[in-house]
Amino acid sequence: MQKKLEAFLVGVGVLCIFAMCVLTTGSVLTRSLWAWGIPDSEILVRELMVGAIVLPLAAVSANRAHIAVEFLFNRFNGKTQQWLIAFGSLFGCLALVPLLYASWREVSHTINTGSFFFGDLSLPRWPGRVIFFVGMAIFQLRMVTLTIQDVSLALSGKSVSSKIEL
Repeated sequence: MQKKLEAFLVGVGVLCIFAMCVLTTGSVLTRSLWAWGIPDSEILVRELMVGAIVLPLAAVSANRAHIAVEFLFNRFNGKTQQWLIAFGSLFGCLALVPLLYASWREVSHTINTGSFFFGDLSLPRWPGRVIFFVGMAIFQLRMVTLTIQDVSLALSGKSVSSKIEL
C-alpha cells in the first residue's frame, strides 16, 4: 500500500512539473505574441513547485536515492556500515518531526485565517500548504519504516538492499 501511494505521489509530482512547463511556456508565448499573460502564473508555478519537490520525497527515500558521500563510508566494514545506515535513517526520521509539526501549524493557520495570494485570481494559500504537509507526512511514514527496517537489519547483521522497487 505504501509503495502504491508513493508511486502515485511521484506521478502527481510529474504532473506538477508538466503543468509548470505548460504555464511557463504559455505565459511567455502570450506575453510575447499578444502582450498579455496568464493571470497569476508566477504564483501557480511557485505552488506547483512545492508538489514537484515534496511529493516524490518518500519514493526517493524508499529507493535510497539520496545524495550520499561515500568516500569514508566505503572504508568501514559491513557491520559498521549497517549501523551508520540505521543511524542515518533514525536521524532523518527525527529531523523531520519539526518540519512536520511546523507544516501542520502552517496548514491550520492558513485554513483558519482564509488567507489568499494577492493577485488577479485571489488564489487561496491552503492548497500548497496542504500539499507540503501531505508530502512531509508520507515522507515521515517512509522514514519511520526505513528506520525500523535498518535497525532490525543492523541488529541481525544482514545487509540492507540498496533499492526498493515501486
